[in-house]
Amino acid sequence: MKRLFISCALLSLLAGCASNDIIDPHGYDQTGVASYYGAKHHGKRTASGEAFNQHSLTAAHRQLPFGTRVMVTNLKNAKSCVVRINDRGPHTRGRLIDVSREAAERLGMLGSGTARVRIQALDD
Repeated sequence: MKRLFISCALLSLLAGCASNDIIDPHGYDQTGVASYYGAKHHGKRTASGEAFNQHSLTAAHRQLPFGTRVMVTNLKNAKSCVVRINDRGPHTRGRLIDVSREAAERLGMLGSGTARVRIQALDD
């Protein structure tokens, strides 16, 4: 019984450490590094269940709710676009958001693969 209790306690602790709690997007305004994903993932299912389309304006974020629309602005060239969160990620440390190839093209970051961006949630 004691082993069961200790095992449950450890699992609860680990689950708490690994949680990706969904946050309230109202007022969300963060700066960080964006990357993009494209052809390799085209047609595969996103975490929201829809197929990924590299030609749509979508993005992956760890905590924003699916369906949240955010304005992404490239801080180097001031180009921006609105994307809809439909996936979870990025899965690389130090990245804030993964945008679709179409969004990356509009942001002017295809050549570099990453860009320092500002992300602002839009109220619908």
